[in-house]
Amino acid sequence: MLARSLCKILLVFLFPAFAVAGQEARAPRVVDLTAPDGLKLKGTFSAAAASGPGVLLLHQCNRQRKVWDDLARRMTAAGMNVMTVDLRGYGDSEGTPIDKLTPEEVDMVFNEKIPLDVETAYQFLVVQPAVSPGILVAGGASCGVNQSVHLAMKHPEIKALVLLSEITDMEGRSFLRAHPSLPLFLATAEDDADPGVSDLMQWLSTFSTNPHTKFVRYKTGGHGVEMFVAHPELPMSIVDWVTIAVRSPNVAPAKGSPNASPVTQFLDALDQPGAAANAPQLYAEAFGKHPKGAAVSEVVLNRVGYDHLQNGDKKGAIAILKLNASLYPNSPNVYDSLGDAYLADGQKDLARQNAHKALDLLAHDTTDPEDRRKAIRDSAEQKLKQLSQPR
Repeated sequence: MLARSLCKILLVFLFPAFAVAGQEARAPRVVDLTAPDGLKLKGTFSAAAASGPGVLLLHQCNRQRKVWDDLARRMTAAGMNVMTVDLRGYGDSEGTPIDKLTPEEVDMVFNEKIPLDVETAYQFLVVQPAVSPGILVAGGASCGVNQSVHLAMKHPEIKALVLLSEITDMEGRSFLRAHPSLPLFLATAEDDADPGVSDLMQWLSTFSTNPHTKFVRYKTGGHGVEMFVAHPELPMSIVDWVTIAVRSPNVAPAKGSPNASPVTQFLDALDQPGAAANAPQLYAEAFGKHPKGAAVSEVVLNRVGYDHLQNGDKKGAIAILKLNASLYPNSPNVYDSLGDAYLADGQKDLARQNAHKALDLLAHDTTDPEDRRKAIRDSAEQKLKQLSQPR
């Protein structure tokens, strides 16, 4: 009991501004923003009573900024200044809803337009009088994760990242590896509708050697901010973590991540420039030439393979997805994915063969749920239709 009391006294001594602000939090206000292309955005800024860190929170792709209201209130009470924003096409902001766009348009919006929305909200945040210069935090759920990491790539004054239920792309991963002192808070649930994301986030957590980095892996909880309902302690865990992380920037690095494993080390090896083309050899080196069962899940390899494909590494993607097919020969999806990689590489005959293989396996598939079988079938049939068209 004495130790606990001393700890509370120490926290108040170390973080006096946070304690004062907790007593005098101001009401949030809605703000109007304009993106560089003229599109109108809506945001909410919650100011602390005293000078403190600035926090930008980015919503997931099936929600809007108001999902952060409770966390923003808690952060403001703890002395942080919080900005949330509806990205274009969401909530109260202008723009075509994402579900009304073609896949090509979605890629363009997320790669070219939404980063400008994020930068617009960030620039509003950093000039607010209560925001302490050089002490910023970015956080995101689901698709907001990649945007948060890419924002940190541009702004070294971002001192911590809060990431829920997703990983970042290859460029973002390279950045995190190059900045291992950056503290990360990562949370995920194993029942996430996006399979494999928990294993991938565990991998992401190993990039940081900051001892404040924290990885929370729940058995249940859903995707992104859904975890706040299933685990009501999570928002305050985030607040407490940010409070400590931004006030302890010069901690000694840890000797290694407690979350590292042969799987994370294998995935690290795949991510090295040019290495993915040797995926089978890397797998054998990591797990032996004849391991008992597959050591890496199908969905994880599938995600990493598509990462390489989207990054322009077609040969590496093919090697990863061929490895996946060899490990999971009865899965229709691995052949459909491999067909995508072959098609992107211009190997049309192999793309056609793998699309047919996926459809053949679907006829006897009793493992995948119906919605997943339909998605695989639609994808394979679309490839065959595309391949049948005259040049």
